[in-house]
Amino acid sequence: MTRFIDTHSLTAMVQHVGVSGFLQQLVAYMDADFRNWSRFEKSARLASHTEIGVIELMPVTDGQYYGFKYVNGHPANATHGLPTVMAFGALCDVETGTPLLLSELTLSTALRTAATSVLAARYQARPDARRMAIIGCGAQSEFQAIAFHRTLGINDMALFDTDARAKTKVMRNLAAYPELRLTCADGVADAVAGADIITTLTASKRHADVVPVDLIQPGVHINAVGGDCPGKTELHPDVLLRSRIVVEYEPQTRHEGEIQQLPPDSPVTALWQVIQGTAPGRETPDEITLFDSVGFALEDFSTLRLLHDMAQQQGAGQDIALVPDLDNPRDLFQLMRTPADAEDHAGAGAAVEQGTRSCA
Repeated sequence: MTRFIDTHSLTAMVQHVGVSGFLQQLVAYMDADFRNWSRFEKSARLASHTEIGVIELMPVTDGQYYGFKYVNGHPANATHGLPTVMAFGALCDVETGTPLLLSELTLSTALRTAATSVLAARYQARPDARRMAIIGCGAQSEFQAIAFHRTLGINDMALFDTDARAKTKVMRNLAAYPELRLTCADGVADAVAGADIITTLTASKRHADVVPVDLIQPGVHINAVGGDCPGKTELHPDVLLRSRIVVEYEPQTRHEGEIQQLPPDSPVTALWQVIQGTAPGRETPDEITLFDSVGFALEDFSTLRLLHDMAQQQGAGQDIALVPDLDNPRDLFQLMRTPADAEDHAGAGAAVEQGTRSCA
């Protein structure tokens, strides 16, 4: 049987340990997987792009488990009453190919994106960072805010979005975190003034200039999350040229990330190298650092591993017959027999035993 985690089950699982607790566990799982980078068979995601969005498949395996995610990204979906991002995925046993887990990954993707941002910021942001600006208050913003607040101790956050209702939504949803000091900024310049970390979460599919280069101060860490496909970026190339850039998987990020705007030989550092300690994420307090986040399959693999473990620990979700359970694994046709066939089947079986029907 395959364990199935739907949206309701996932919500209950996260609430059981708390959003902060789940994020902290997920960061630990991701840290472990990035440290084992060489064990993974990796590839850039397979993407089908249109003018209005993208549908992607994201596979990866470490030789023990195989995981994949199906995910879309359609910025105009809100006008249809649908989320911008919708996803599901599976975790399978490599030895037999058995699907162990089938799970929703829409909510999980928001959680894993925030966890990845925090993981990178641990190595790139200044240790004394305490204030963050969030540019773009869509579906990802609350998760980013909670992750940075509870994991890195970021207590002051300025919010900006061109839609005032989006800022109000974030303020309302984060009211349960009274120790987190939130302010609504009047513009980007107001939001990033004095910020140690700038997180960009915009959704428009275009080459945008979300934070003008003259607003980028020495020592800031930029967590660029919104740009994740060809033709969709958030930062001017001059911002990139001033920054130490860390990426998840360079072959994919060159095609989809902020660095699609730079020459193919422009220097970048892989996140796994920073986590393993073979390359620095930051060298000086005044250095500008940038995490060019597009989302990579290994992060969803970590998420599926965690969900599989938590489902077993909590008894969450339900078992489903995604794969047939057969008395004779070589007799798949038995599933097609109806009760009315039973007598004929029994007679045919007896005929075979008596030798009147035989392939011999």
